[in-house]
Amino acid sequence: MKRTLIALACLASTAAFAQSNVTIYGRLNTTVEYQKNIDSTDTKTVLQNNASRLGFKGTEDLGGGIKALFLLEHRFNSDTGTTTGDFWSGDAYVGLQTNYGTIRAGRITSPAYYATADYVSMHNHDTGTSEDKLYVAASSPKNTVAYLTPSFGGLTAEFAASAGEGNDAAKSWQAAVNYDAGALHLGAGYDENDPGDKQFAIRALYEMGAFTFGGYYQLADSVDLGKRNSVRASAMYTLGASEFHVNVGWADDWDDLSKSGALQYTVGYNYNLSKRTKVYAFYTAVENDSNAAYGTAFTGKDPSSFAVGVRHNF
Repeated sequence: MKRTLIALACLASTAAFAQSNVTIYGRLNTTVEYQKNIDSTDTKTVLQNNASRLGFKGTEDLGGGIKALFLLEHRFNSDTGTTTGDFWSGDAYVGLQTNYGTIRAGRITSPAYYATADYVSMHNHDTGTSEDKLYVAASSPKNTVAYLTPSFGGLTAEFAASAGEGNDAAKSWQAAVNYDAGALHLGAGYDENDPGDKQFAIRALYEMGAFTFGGYYQLADSVDLGKRNSVRASAMYTLGASEFHVNVGWADDWDDLSKSGALQYTVGYNYNLSKRTKVYAFYTAVENDSNAAYGTAFTGKDPSSFAVGVRHNF
């Protein structure tokens, strides 16, 4: 009798685990860098964190084509072990996935960003000193509800809204569209906040054998500064375990601020030791006009960095 009860208990436990799962994942991404004009120090050598993270995600099969899902992502400084911003400063949400789409609620990065700027940043996942310094966001990830449609022949759309919770300046709205057709990947994103800042961007990425080409165009509209155009192009060539990267971005002047444009360029090399681990090096620089301060604490300064590092995903 006891053996029968134990067997039934084990069977019930196995059935429960079959319906739900939790995955622990993360990234450690650290570089040694020689930096110039990034802060009040003209030049310095640093150990630089590049968006290292620790995350937990999971789903539970509720039956009838419905799944519960969650994600919690902690961001930390791999060089010091300290927290980056809020403890869950990555995404943190709960939601339901159905045959009619997925709805999530919590802290959610704008789908407009993922559909455009993030998608073409291939050399280091848009992190650290070589991140895209010129892309302008107009939304908050906090207190967000998002809806993602099912895929219609490779086409998906996502809509999100961030509640101000008594602070009108924290309200924002986001929308994104993505389309995948074999080697061609297209995207567009729009976000707007309550003061009236807006941005719209379109993106394309094409895979052609060992080459991958990507780029986006953005029109940003600031209540205080007026409108501004920016473009970015990126390219990757793979040869065995090696990746060769070039990434160039340009931003025009804001309408109401002359000499506020900038040029950013990055060249990089990645060597894949495995599917999860890379060693890499890059040089990145921003050339700011006299009234611009992209990537630096001081207007008109030109920040740059030469870096070598290791990135491990788990």
